[in-house]
Amino acid sequence: MAEHPAPAAPTRPEQPTVALPVIGRRPAPPTRGVGPVRTLTARAVLVTCAVALVSVLVTALVAVPLAVREVERRDAQALAAQARLATEVLRSRLDTTRTLDEERLLRQLRAQGLGAYLIRDGRPDRAGLPPRVVQRIAEGRNVSVRRPLDGRRTLIEGRALPGGDGLVLTRTLATGLWRQVLLSLWLPLLAGLAAGVVAGLLLARRLARPIRVAATAAARLRAGDRAVRVPVEPPDEVADLANALNGLAAALETSEGRQREFLLSVSHELRTPLTAVRGYAEALADGVIGADDVPATGRTMLAEAEHLDRLVSDLLALARLEAADFPLEPVPVDLARLAADAERTWAGRCRAVGVPFRVEVPDRPVPAYTDPGRIRQVLDGLLENALRVVPPGAPIVLAVRPAGVDPAAGGVVEVRDGGPGFTDDDLAVAFERGALHQRYRGVRKVGSGLGLALASGLVRRLGGEITAGHAPEGGAAFTVRLPPDPYPTRTSA
Repeated sequence: MAEHPAPAAPTRPEQPTVALPVIGRRPAPPTRGVGPVRTLTARAVLVTCAVALVSVLVTALVAVPLAVREVERRDAQALAAQARLATEVLRSRLDTTRTLDEERLLRQLRAQGLGAYLIRDGRPDRAGLPPRVVQRIAEGRNVSVRRPLDGRRTLIEGRALPGGDGLVLTRTLATGLWRQVLLSLWLPLLAGLAAGVVAGLLLARRLARPIRVAATAAARLRAGDRAVRVPVEPPDEVADLANALNGLAAALETSEGRQREFLLSVSHELRTPLTAVRGYAEALADGVIGADDVPATGRTMLAEAEHLDRLVSDLLALARLEAADFPLEPVPVDLARLAADAERTWAGRCRAVGVPFRVEVPDRPVPAYTDPGRIRQVLDGLLENALRVVPPGAPIVLAVRPAGVDPAAGGVVEVRDGGPGFTDDDLAVAFERGALHQRYRGVRKVGSGLGLALASGLVRRLGGEITAGHAPEGGAAFTVRLPPDPYPTRTSA
């Protein structure tokens, strides 16, 4: 069944004030960030450089102490090995009276930068050793410690020999070891920092590229190019952005196509009555129509003018429907009484064209909370739709019932008919502006193409729900569900 507008209200709707757009002015572009680091690439590179710098500093703080300790450990191991070797050499010589070999060995050790001390009978051959070290050697115990000698940190390795004898080697730990290690590590650390900068630049460019592509696509969409599509590629966030933009482009393309079809349909509907009115007006002005035909011509012009007025009123109502100040006055309503009032209006109109009109209401009130004038406008529009396409002898039914077992659940109003009805494809687009009008123009009687869209918008604004389906009478069925009265103790209108 094709859609059509609701009949005009008894009083002419107030004409809304339409704000005209200012031509030649474009909205100001969004304010961009100020400063050298305002692009995603620059910020990503900056953040990556900072992370790389922090990583290098942390690496240096961890690696330098480890390297210093490793150098000192190796020095201690080398000194211990020299002490063991020298002790084995001296083991067979300290019991003899020959001291030349002992002195030669000590000179060789001292020539290597080591401090060499020979202990005989618990006494060192020269001063400089801590007394505690000498005592432990005299007691026959080895020594491996770090002690300050002459104010400098020193490795001390002592090996005891029988009879209170022994050998002690010392090596002063190098000063500035930290600086030396840092000087040896600066090149790898600098290479790591450079690698971090390069990685940050590549990563930033990789992250920014899909955003730039999306921005370019959005600009093309704004310019009117609806065929633009963004390639879908990983990661998931980028793929989601691309899918969203592609979906937006497809939706805009579909919406604008429907708007063009709707405007073509409306322009045709406007041109038809205007052409008739103009033609008859020219005929009257030229004196072509005789005096006997003037009343009939006037009636024809009046009917076309009323059709044009209904079309313009529906257009204005649709334009105002989404406005915040759209007038609605919901009150408690008895839907059974509303159906009885509609029966008095529509029974005679249906009888005049041979269409049975039937009202199905329960024997008790059906309370709902709605605007009685607006919901009557919806019902009149649906009944007008049915009456336009139902053949003589096929019924039109107006049914009212509670929405649930609880009377406070709201109410349901149905308009069913025995006309040609809907296909399943029609049901999917029944409430879109001009959709059914475009399909059935020239096939069956159609209205302006706005009636069902207006009915859907009104029911939605009233907090209800409207659906279309197949009627048991063989035609179309419209079901309107209305919310319950939030204050059920009040008396329904």
